[in-house]
Amino acid sequence: MEANVSTKVDLTIFLPNLEAGGAERALTRLANYFARQGLQVDMVLVQAGGALLKELSERVRVVDLAAHSKYTCTPKLIKYLRKYRPRVLLSSLVLTNLLAVICNRLTGSITRVVVREASTLSYLRRNSKWKKWLERTLVRILYPQANAVIAVSQGVANDLVNYTGISESIIEVIPNPVITDELFQKASEKVGHPWVNPDQPPLVLSAGRLAPEKNYELLLRAFAMVRQSMQAHLLILGEGSERQKLCTLVRSLGIETDVDMPGFTQNPFAYMSKASVFVLSSILEGLPNVLIEAMACGCPVVSTDCPSGPNEILRGGKYGHLVPVNDVPAMAQAIEAVLRGDRRMPTAKWLEQYRIESVARRYHQVLELPN
Repeated sequence: MEANVSTKVDLTIFLPNLEAGGAERALTRLANYFARQGLQVDMVLVQAGGALLKELSERVRVVDLAAHSKYTCTPKLIKYLRKYRPRVLLSSLVLTNLLAVICNRLTGSITRVVVREASTLSYLRRNSKWKKWLERTLVRILYPQANAVIAVSQGVANDLVNYTGISESIIEVIPNPVITDELFQKASEKVGHPWVNPDQPPLVLSAGRLAPEKNYELLLRAFAMVRQSMQAHLLILGEGSERQKLCTLVRSLGIETDVDMPGFTQNPFAYMSKASVFVLSSILEGLPNVLIEAMACGCPVVSTDCPSGPNEILRGGKYGHLVPVNDVPAMAQAIEAVLRGDRRMPTAKWLEQYRIESVARRYHQVLELPN
């Protein structure tokens, strides 16, 4: 565990690691932003690993708890909090949120704690009903003991209230810091994939972990329907446990010559700025960054109307096509509609709420950081 005792820590961000997830990306951006403003920011990780470590500013100090798991990191986190006494501890993801509250209590509540909820908890799948009950109970008891609770969307906030019974009065809805100058810089970069070319058929794009909740089976089946009526290519950027299953489905649908899953990329924005349509097929989201990123890159979007972020981002369908979850024909029709010219694009004013400057101002107030 590395840190300089003489330096006052203004903000500590606590996460399991910096794998390429939405919460990790959002808090990496916030850490970099606040560090540029001259604040001392620590990124405390259960294990210091993940693709987003490369995107962390040199101004942000990485503290590796080097624990075997989130459950065993507690003594080291308590030691860190007692030793460096940060002004504010900001955490995200359910288990790390609970640990942040518990560990701060065990140190004598010397730090302001703010927990960030990015998921609609009632929809999250758990291995057993007992674990689901325990999670709900602990959230109901411990979240109110934090100094503030941030929800990334109104849907997430409503779910927290309805599912756990915590008071709406302690929840502040603040969207993710998605749009940055760096995003636009990366969006202008070239892409080496042969399908990203003006002389190629329209490009359908998606990006995210190859995981069950992303429901890429829906996208693949919808794309197979699209291919029956028009030429198109599909790229899915990301890696995960569902790769083999999805590859098998691609072959069974007979679309292997028009589908590619090249894996994780550090720069999905370059693809977004050149794609014909971006598609989100999830069954569950909190506030999907990729939809906002695609819109900022000038790419029209199609999304399932899953709980809870897409409807808010797309303003009920005004700024993109919304389709029911698991409705293959509806998704295919929406993709075709965009490819035939039905582009529903957001205004610059609407996107302003997702700019990092706007979001950081609101975080600054809730975190009560020094000016």
